[in-house]
Amino acid sequence: MRSRAKEWNINPGRIGILGFSAGGHLASSAGTHFQKRYSEAKDPIDKISCRPDFMILMYPVISFTEWCAHSGSRRNLLGNNPDKELVENLSNERQVTPETPPTFLVHANDDKGVPPENSIYFYLALRKAKVPVEMHIYEKGSHGFGLGKQNTAESSWPVRCEDWMRGRGLLDKKK
Repeated sequence: MRSRAKEWNINPGRIGILGFSAGGHLASSAGTHFQKRYSEAKDPIDKISCRPDFMILMYPVISFTEWCAHSGSRRNLLGNNPDKELVENLSNERQVTPETPPTFLVHANDDKGVPPENSIYFYLALRKAKVPVEMHIYEKGSHGFGLGKQNTAESSWPVRCEDWMRGRGLLDKKK
């Protein structure tokens, strides 16, 4: 996106990532592993920063080491007997640095699929690194509420997210 920002008339400094559940792990990986190159850059596009400018993580899988790890996501991504170093490396609450992008987190307290501690541990790591973060944990919503049912507490998350984005200047018309 950054390589074609001018062509697409978008601000290359306002490119974010949104991820739900296992997609939240992918999104948080983009925000915590962007500085690591796993191969030599052969294409000019590979020399452009892939760091998201902000992250929106919805009931994300974050940890593969803590008790709240989602075993299915861990197994699907890393296999049945992954190397401990790999597990540690992909436990994204342990990879937060001051360069991790500002983050908006949403979870439900009654989520039995991916416990809210995934968001809580990530939130605490972001705070420790002094990264701007906002988190909303709704009492109900279970796992996978998406945009939520109308007239429920968790259905308010898009408005909260819009407020957060507006407060960060991400919705300003200026380029």
